[in-house]
Amino acid sequence: MTIVNPPAKVLVTGANGYIAVWICRILLEKGYSVRGTVRTPSKGDYLKKLFEKEGERFEYVLVEDITAEGAFDEAVKGVQGVLHTASPVAMAIKHPDELIKPAVQGTLSVLTSVDKYGTEVGRVVITSSCAAILEPHEGGYVYTEKDWNDFSLHEVEQKSEKAAPIHQYRTSKTLAEQNAWRFEKEKTGKWDLVTILPPYVFGPLLQETAGKDSLNFSAQLIYDAVVTPKTGEALYSYAGKLEEAGGERIIVSAGYFAWQDLYDALSSPSLDPPFPDAPKGSSERGAPLIYSGDLCNKLFGIGFRGLRESARDTVFSVRERH
Repeated sequence: MTIVNPPAKVLVTGANGYIAVWICRILLEKGYSVRGTVRTPSKGDYLKKLFEKEGERFEYVLVEDITAEGAFDEAVKGVQGVLHTASPVAMAIKHPDELIKPAVQGTLSVLTSVDKYGTEVGRVVITSSCAAILEPHEGGYVYTEKDWNDFSLHEVEQKSEKAAPIHQYRTSKTLAEQNAWRFEKEKTGKWDLVTILPPYVFGPLLQETAGKDSLNFSAQLIYDAVVTPKTGEALYSYAGKLEEAGGERIIVSAGYFAWQDLYDALSSPSLDPPFPDAPKGSSERGAPLIYSGDLCNKLFGIGFRGLRESARDTVFSVRERH
């Protein structure tokens, strides 16, 4: 395994996505060169303009279909690290395969290309999700990296397209990560694997958005709940260059919150500028389901932005654009 330090070149898949754009920005600021994959030239041109001061240190390549055989064969050549973020997040679907196929096959497509043609790649970091560990539990529960979401898998297996959309999405994330770890055990290359598991990700927008209907999932949740974080963005560079991170699943969570906590944070009179329109609700809280950040803190020792700042930055970033 090779540690990936700057000025190495890193491939970021789905580079125009909400998390991915921040990853690209942080990597460039840390001294890396970045090659991003996008589906259309217009998405790549937006990024090229966004990072124009970086000159040739940022480039993009077209990967129109991440599930196609050999889709990433050329993209992985000449890079030392790969950050795979491209995966669908949608609830308006007719069949689970609309999510599962691109999530699983897209992940395996990247890893297959790395193993065949990514001769310089030392580490692959995949953005998974806490959706891959989230299951119902009676009372309070603390999720760790040892948990897997078998509940959603069973729901989709039994009910198919009649399963709740959220379980179809969670199944896609669970199967994609499980398949990645199975592939890693059989790889022939020198690279190792890290998976990053965030819950919601709040903060200002860098990606191109045509309107509120094109917002990323987490920002859309806040917008819909309140209006009608750069939380953890630097850890992706740590995940590439910290030896101890190799072979780990890593939950990245700043802690538990209920939606009313978010509303309260946005309506706080100490907020500058204030957001007085946040809904009011019950102060009652159910038994919390908590994602343990112990491993993340042990490996990276990073601090997360608070809920108030993250929520405020998200809402006002959306408002500024639309």
